[in-house]
Amino acid sequence: MPEPESQLIRARLDSLTRIRARGVDPYPHRVDRTHTTAEALACLESLERQGVDAASGGCVSVAGRIMQLRGMGKATFLDIQDGQGRIQALLRRNLLQESYQGIRDLDIGDWLGVTGPLMRTRTGEPTVEVRQWKLLSKSLRPLPEKWHGLADVETRYRRRYLDLISNEDARRIAALRSRVVASLRRMMDARGFIEVETPMLVSVPAGGTARPFSTHYRALNRDLFLRIATELYLKRLVIGGLEKVYEIGRIFRNEGVDLTHNPEFTTMESYEAFADYNDVMRMVEELTHGIAVEVTGSPLVMVEGETVDLTPPWTRRTLRDEIRDRSGIDFLNCPDVESLGAEMKRIGLEVGRQVSWGGLLDKLLSDTVEPHLTQPIFLMDYPVEMSPLAKKRPDDGRLVERFEGFAAGMEICNAFTELNDPVDQRERMERQEALNLQYRDEEMDRLDEDFLVALEHGMPPTGGLGVGIDRLVMLFTGQRSIREVVLFPQLRDA
Repeated sequence: MPEPESQLIRARLDSLTRIRARGVDPYPHRVDRTHTTAEALACLESLERQGVDAASGGCVSVAGRIMQLRGMGKATFLDIQDGQGRIQALLRRNLLQESYQGIRDLDIGDWLGVTGPLMRTRTGEPTVEVRQWKLLSKSLRPLPEKWHGLADVETRYRRRYLDLISNEDARRIAALRSRVVASLRRMMDARGFIEVETPMLVSVPAGGTARPFSTHYRALNRDLFLRIATELYLKRLVIGGLEKVYEIGRIFRNEGVDLTHNPEFTTMESYEAFADYNDVMRMVEELTHGIAVEVTGSPLVMVEGETVDLTPPWTRRTLRDEIRDRSGIDFLNCPDVESLGAEMKRIGLEVGRQVSWGGLLDKLLSDTVEPHLTQPIFLMDYPVEMSPLAKKRPDDGRLVERFEGFAAGMEICNAFTELNDPVDQRERMERQEALNLQYRDEEMDRLDEDFLVALEHGMPPTGGLGVGIDRLVMLFTGQRSIREVVLFPQLRDA
């Protein structure tokens, strides 16, 4: 039977006591590291290509966590893992003399620094032949599942540090996410956009259809909300004369969690003066393609065995045509809740708690269209009821110049030709406030008087974009759950 964790912890505490009794600090302040594990391996290969004996090529000092420990009498083998990989270390009694005795108090999970020449064992394994070693941090708890990884998915998300220790794929996704954001930022800067920061605490949670988180600001004795979008503040900057702006930041929405939603998530929103949604479409496909090539090396990504090709141009279809082809329903012929709900029931869709026309149409899109959109596509021209911040089409006032981009069966971006008519915008925001009172179980946008005052000073024609960073990373890594790409997702209490 495996030992209970409490006994294992007790044994490690006993080791800690012996280490300190020898006058060794088990938690020193620093270590001199000359090479990462990857650099040490590259150094060995370079010496071998030059025909130089690795042992005469000088010593390396590497540091990391002990992931395997194998005692063989007069020698001990360790696998040391750092942020770039693993390398084997060989500790021999005849080389280390008295310090070899201290190895008995090492455990899997401890952090160790080792110094020595590089070599290969008889089996060809790259190895540091240790001349000196130093304990850097004593681990008091054993790694899970014999350090081969966490089997329980919920535990992986709840104790992400353990997942990162044992799961190379988790570390790869975390690193790739950072490269995606860096690549996006470089490309936006190269296009002449300037990065800005807007408030996270706002007095009116407007700019989207979502239930906000609320808080109280004691110093000013006022209630505030965590932002649900950055849109209205970024548009204020365009009004002020900053013609190309973007922000990468956290958004907070007090709603449920599922495979593609987390209550706090990261977006990039951008606004470009003198552009419309056609310009933004071209920018989206160029950005997505460029980031994919830069961070993965290819415009082709694999999602559940299917290849998704992000090469421009992407398919463009109207929302009306796509829904009509998939469901047989023409939403322009169903202008009210009753008629649209009846058509949805006719094809077997449960309308559930959706009671507004826009809510019904969003469910129709989610259920009948989105799962089929594997290859990248822009769905264009949404009904005005679903898009209170977008400009109407000049040829059909029932629709607005809005598109959503989809790939691998999920939405990855949302964009408008921005509404800049202050009279029309005020009427639509007032309509949203009325709908908020009528449909209390559904979220509508809100009226932001300060934004309307700003808009009355004049905003040029503008193309706006919102990109879900988490969804992009899901796409590039082939993940189906947002929890795999958010390091610390929200979870129910254990």
